[in-house]
Amino acid sequence: MRVELHGGPRDGWVVPVDRDDPDPWTAIISDYGRYPGGRSLYSPDTGGTWRWIRDLRPDEM
Repeated sequence: MRVELHGGPRDGWVVPVDRDDPDPWTAIISDYGRYPGGRSLYSPDTGGTWRWIRDLRPDEM
């Protein structure tokens, strides 16, 4: 399934996610976030919209 990301450095991107994943989130490599070379973390809210949570340092993955 493909979802659109909202907020954060990857706002508007459409990315594939696994709808059957029991821990639904995605961390996308991002040089535009707070930590260049890190990742931007997105997760669905209660309405199903995928929202930016925070940026992760490269060593957090």
